[in-house]
Amino acid sequence: MNKTKSIIYVLVPIFILGLVSKSKAQAKDQFKKTTSTPDSVWKEHWFEHQEELKLVESNANVAVFYDKNMPANVKWPVAIMAGCWAYVKRNYGEFGSDPRLYVILHRAMGKDYGGGHPSPFFDASHDYRNVIDCGLAQWNNPGGEQIGMPIHEMGHIVTSASHGTKGSPSDALWGDSKFMEIFNYDVLKNIGMTDEANRVFTQMQTQYDDFPRSGTQWFKNWFFPIYSKYGEGKVLNRYFELLAVNFPKSKNGRFKRDLNYGEFVHFWSGAAGVNLQGVAAKAFGWPMDYDLQFKQAQKDFPKLPYKTESDSR
Repeated sequence: MNKTKSIIYVLVPIFILGLVSKSKAQAKDQFKKTTSTPDSVWKEHWFEHQEELKLVESNANVAVFYDKNMPANVKWPVAIMAGCWAYVKRNYGEFGSDPRLYVILHRAMGKDYGGGHPSPFFDASHDYRNVIDCGLAQWNNPGGEQIGMPIHEMGHIVTSASHGTKGSPSDALWGDSKFMEIFNYDVLKNIGMTDEANRVFTQMQTQYDDFPRSGTQWFKNWFFPIYSKYGEGKVLNRYFELLAVNFPKSKNGRFKRDLNYGEFVHFWSGAAGVNLQGVAAKAFGWPMDYDLQFKQAQKDFPKLPYKTESDSR
């Protein structure tokens, strides 16, 4: 009996050690897979996408793939998307072990593959890569929607995967997505495309939405005042940093719930370092429920770095 126990005691650690070694080996294989030179062909296997993609070019920041309808002489996406992603990483940090963004461009023929979607590195559906998949009728000019759509999709990776988190608790408030208006402006400005950034700024002066109330101007009355006064790209990143540290998450880093408007204003106030209630009132209105939510958020999340009314008394 004692001999049997001894054998079991010896085998159990060996078995556990084997599992740990296997897990480490799998992680190492995945790291090699995502950081090595990309394959020249990549077969889509998500949603309705089933195209065989060909690698156009890769570098330290991007791997660009085209479908069969894309003109091979369209070269601008490589350098410009690399510049965009390099800036995103400088401002918001790394996104997984692979430094590259995988850029997939389709020349949309009719309704096939039109529009765009992102996939962050923790998602198995796109082979654990940071992916933006975009389709337009033309890709001959790095301006307007041709540059705006890919940057927009990069922004979704930022909102849903920055600082070790999963999910975007702000989406319930800003939709798909008012944040991208200031995100696109900031990226364009920081890659030297000033004319394109100015075009976005001008367009946003007459951009109205019906949420959270009719006639809301998210860019003009909320994001740009915060951006221009409190650190530009740094304040945008700081918001996501504070959410990552303070907002409820499960063990795997996924946020447990969405923000309400009071919490939203509280966290942006923390990012800016000042109480933004007045800015929010101008941008969104300030009904009683927002006020109650805001005061409760100050109690629930007391570590955000700005002065509340009670602090200044």
